[in-house]
Amino acid sequence: MGAYILRRLLLVIPTLIGIMIINFTLTQFVPGGPIEQIIAQMEGGGDVFEGIAGGGSELMQGGDSDYVGARGLPADFIADLEREFGFDKPPLERFLNMMWNYMRFDFGQSYFRSISVVDLVLEKMPVSITLGLWSTLIAYIISIPLGIRKAVRDGSKFDTWTSGAIIVGYAIPGFLFAILLIVLFAGGSYFRIFPLRGLTSSNFEDLSMIGKVLDYLWHITLPVLASTISAFATLTLLTKNSFLDEIKKQYVITAKAKGLAEKRVLYGHVFRNAMLIVISGFPALFIGVFFGGSLIIETLFSLDGLGRLGFEAAVARDYPVVFGTLFAFSLIGLVVGILTDLTYVLIDPRIDFEARG
Repeated sequence: MGAYILRRLLLVIPTLIGIMIINFTLTQFVPGGPIEQIIAQMEGGGDVFEGIAGGGSELMQGGDSDYVGARGLPADFIADLEREFGFDKPPLERFLNMMWNYMRFDFGQSYFRSISVVDLVLEKMPVSITLGLWSTLIAYIISIPLGIRKAVRDGSKFDTWTSGAIIVGYAIPGFLFAILLIVLFAGGSYFRIFPLRGLTSSNFEDLSMIGKVLDYLWHITLPVLASTISAFATLTLLTKNSFLDEIKKQYVITAKAKGLAEKRVLYGHVFRNAMLIVISGFPALFIGVFFGGSLIIETLFSLDGLGRLGFEAAVARDYPVVFGTLFAFSLIGLVVGILTDLTYVLIDPRIDFEARG
């Protein structure tokens, strides 16, 4: 197993470099770089993309100094801006410098926020941890027992109506369900039971420990429910189908023929094999929800998390934030892929990835 892990770790390096090369190359052809953003604000505060549409020319984020709207500004001022942002250097040199810094976990400072990328991510982290962790845990806590029961009672009325409810839940987009929750329970048109802003109340620091916990749970109820609905549906059906496949195998029939109780067969033999694919996917599911935080849900509930950070950085062409978070999250995602394989082995030691090689 050690050789397999070493090979996977070595594969992380070229994969990560490839991801960065592709994304860095694409940004060279995206109009409206950070210098354009500043010029657009200085020339009247309009949207940089209005100048792009009216100018009729493509803008390279660092390669062309003939910026639309910059013709009334001194050339020395534009040159100083390019030097400050590092765009006075060729793209290859900028990329190599960026990767060298990232390899030392130096992600630089945001162009427009006067804060380091690391501090900015840490500032937004509580929202993403809340949505990612609680959504994943709730999905597993509900989906696994429900999926097992559906498998045991396959074809019954219980299985039929729960499948209908699951399909409806899967079909409803998370943001639409969030709007429904707001209308019903957050002061929309009916009840005002839950708050609509932030993770805590304004008087959070004055509350007792129990009061802080209750206040936190009170605030996260609706956004977590909205984030959980699609994962809950998928995980329930995955659990059911996994158990159905195992129940029909010969070793289960043999165990029942020997007179073993149904619960012992189900939880002593079937559970371990059926839950392999479900439990081993926990790290990947959590990371997916954590890093892929819904921009719309965060906006609807006034939560300032990584979803909004990524969107705002992309719109503002805040490249240190864009590339710094891309590098860090890609690295974590690749490592989580290795952890997922280790989880397979932990659950079922019979699995040998080295033998496949």
